[in-house]
Amino acid sequence: QVQLVESGGGLVQPGGSLRLSCAASGSIFMLNSMGWYRQCPGKKRELVATVPSGGSTNYADSVKGRFTISRDNAKNTVYLQMNSLKPEDTAVYYCNAVLRTTRPMDRFSNYWGQGTQVTVSS
Repeated sequence: QVQLVESGGGLVQPGGSLRLSCAASGSIFMLNSMGWYRQCPGKKRELVATVPSGGSTNYADSVKGRFTISRDNAKNTVYLQMNSLKPEDTAVYYCNAVLRTTRPMDRFSNYWGQGTQVTVSS
């Protein structure tokens, strides 16, 4: 069994900053890409940023230059530093991990956190 536990959401004024964290735990054999997605009411879930186990990061155009994704492989944890937040960044943010569990013959699959609310408002 695998769990992704997120933390760090909340209410912030425009121009402010927040840092999200997501720790993966459980029967993890191999952890590949980790990332963050977000979803607004009535809209599809969209990619915010991803970071592979090796290689360059990937960002949505709307957050480039403002958000920074990083990961601590020793802790199976991914972070999202969000600066210069705008009202349009308001959404539920979901952590994602592509991983294989310790089950025999398991394949890489997507796992999701429960989501954390980020609200940018004055």
